[in-house]
Amino acid sequence: MRLGGQVFLENKNPESWSNALIQAGFRATTCPIDGNEDISELDDYLAAAAKHDILISEVGAWSNPISRNEETRRKAIAYCMQRLELAERMAAQCCVNIAGSRGEQWDGPDLDNFSDETFELIVETTREIIDAVKPERTVFALEMMPWVFPDSADSYLSLIKAIDRKGFGVHFDPVNIISSPRAYYQNGEIIRDFFTKLGPYIRNCHAKDILLRGQLTVHMDEVIPGQGVLDYRTFLTELNKLHPDTTLIIEHLSTNEQYQQAREYICKTASELNISL
Repeated sequence: MRLGGQVFLENKNPESWSNALIQAGFRATTCPIDGNEDISELDDYLAAAAKHDILISEVGAWSNPISRNEETRRKAIAYCMQRLELAERMAAQCCVNIAGSRGEQWDGPDLDNFSDETFELIVETTREIIDAVKPERTVFALEMMPWVFPDSADSYLSLIKAIDRKGFGVHFDPVNIISSPRAYYQNGEIIRDFFTKLGPYIRNCHAKDILLRGQLTVHMDEVIPGQGVLDYRTFLTELNKLHPDTTLIIEHLSTNEQYQQAREYICKTASELNISL
């Protein structure tokens, strides 16, 4: 696997960006451009990445393509197509979005998020995005969430079968589906089950951690890897069975120092398992 993350730079350009990633010990990272005003720089970033053997793990397409608001929905679908085209041009591991939400919050809960109608809408929408681009070098993937499909290995597998497109793949973020104390304490089993069922489809993973607080009702916080209970030994062991270019991306941190803290924990755990990152 390739461990990756982000770097924060005062003066970012292709060479400073790639050099900073190498100095940070990262062999993968997320899309380095926003794809609009800076699209002219794309080839330079790709050349710098190739020079330093850095793999682009994902192009984010964060939007709500299943919104009840039709204008919002159509704009989101168009944006997902645009981002998937960018991921294809970059040969990124995946273009990733969440399925969205039927509620007002684009990434939030709603009564109808787990209905049969919403499942079919996700299938229809994902097919539309993939069929418009027809990716060959990347895939479109849905990050799991606790309150919309896919929210488990089984629901993800059901979506793969229903969507039935070569251009649909899997993004795995185990923290996002730990939503109960039972899952919290049994997360290693959940991770192992996910890899057993979906391993061949996985292109990219996120590295975070989770910590259960002792207050009612159930309250869990996302924390830096190593500060929670995510079973990284199982996570890394299973990831190591996949293609060596499968990416594991540390995310949601605010400083270079935090990224290094997370990297050191993951590398230490991998070293104990004789796993190369």
